[in-house]
Amino acid sequence: MLDQMMDLDKTFQALADKSRRSMVERLTAGPASISQLAEPLEMSLAAVVQHVQVLEACGLVKTKKVGRTRMCRIEPSAMTAAERWMADRRRSWEDRLDRLGDVLNDVPANEESPCSITAPHMKLSSLRRPTKFP
Repeated sequence: MLDQMMDLDKTFQALADKSRRSMVERLTAGPASISQLAEPLEMSLAAVVQHVQVLEACGLVKTKKVGRTRMCRIEPSAMTAAERWMADRRRSWEDRLDRLGDVLNDVPANEESPCSITAPHMKLSSLRRPTKFP
C-alpha cells in the first residue's frame, strides 16, 4: 500500500509540470522522438531530456534508443493507478453529496432549512459535475 502511494506521489508530481503534461498529451497520439517532443516547447533539448527522465522514472513514459534517436512512448498502465485513485475520491464525494441532498430534501417545507445557502427547490445532484473527465 505504501509503495502504491509513493508511486502515485511520483505520478502526480511528474504531471504537476505543464511541459511534462504536454509531452504526455503528445505521446497519446503515438510514439515520438525527444526532438519531436521538444519542437513545441521553448526549452533546450537537454531540458526536454530531463523532463522525459522524470516521466520515465515514475513509469508514465518508456524510452528506447533506435539508432541515434531516443524514441518515447506512453505507458498507459501507469495512469491506471492515478485514474483509480481519482475515481475512488470522486465516488466518495458523490456519495457524501447524495446523502447530504437526501437530508436537505427531507426537511419539510414549513421548517427552515438547516443550510441557508441552498434554495428549497434546488437539488444538490444538479450541482454535480459531469462524470466524464475532459
